[in-house]
Amino acid sequence: MNAKKRRRLYFAAAVVVAGTVLAVAIIYELGNNVLYFYSPSDLAAKHVEPGVAFRIGGLVEKASLRHGAGADVRFVVTDGARAVPVEFDGVLPALFREGQGVVATGALSTNGTFAATEVLAKHDEKYMPPEVVAALKRSGRWKEGE
Repeated sequence: MNAKKRRRLYFAAAVVVAGTVLAVAIIYELGNNVLYFYSPSDLAAKHVEPGVAFRIGGLVEKASLRHGAGADVRFVVTDGARAVPVEFDGVLPALFREGQGVVATGALSTNGTFAATEVLAKHDEKYMPPEVVAALKRSGRWKEGE
């Protein structure tokens, strides 16, 4: 093998190695930045560790909304089969109410309560987030036309 062929072989090997390293780095970073969506039933089945950020969605359980001191709010998110208590310190959306769809971003605390950093409510009487609809359909609580 002459010197020119050897240089080409080294260059090709370097391109393959660099491409592999780049692909691994991209996949790793995407995995760290993805916020998974879970219903309360999914959460119980997957055993998510405390401190891992994700989104939880379902319906705000009736008679579960409690306002604390300042902007502290507690409520329960349910999909009909399971329920998860949620704590939120902030201003709730104007359309937030019991019995309506909600998606919250945050993480589980060590006591099993979901510590929300953001709460989103549906924006009109017809809309419900697609993830919440899918979770309610899986639990058997979704009725078409609601």
